[in-house]
Amino acid sequence: MKRVIGFALFWVAVGMLISMFISSTFLKVTVIIICFLLGYILFCCDGK
Repeated sequence: MKRVIGFALFWVAVGMLISMFISSTFLKVTVIIICFLLGYILFCCDGK
């Protein structure tokens, strides 16, 4: 479980770093929504 939490925290930090370089708020929100949807699909769906 520690490895999963560490992995998630690492990618949160990467996302925060990338968001520092994106100046457009609309683009940031779009990227966040895409990541949420992709994460949900990869984590919860069976791929059927």
